[in-house]
Amino acid sequence: MNNSDWLTTEQAAAYLSVKPRTINLWARQGHIKGYRLSGTARVTWRFRRVDLDATLSPPSVALTNGRVQ
Repeated sequence: MNNSDWLTTEQAAAYLSVKPRTINLWARQGHIKGYRLSGTARVTWRFRRVDLDATLSPPSVALTNGRVQ
């Protein structure tokens, strides 16, 4: 894994074509996997491109009413 695999909030937002506020909200709610950096005065998030790609891919099993089809 190289440094280009890690994205800032702004880069992740551009990658998913949403606003940075949306990325932060999704990360806080657990909709996307994000990594909080420690040792900073403000909450700073970093995202991995593979995690964002996994979020975009559909589930491997179709669910209807919470049941596997």
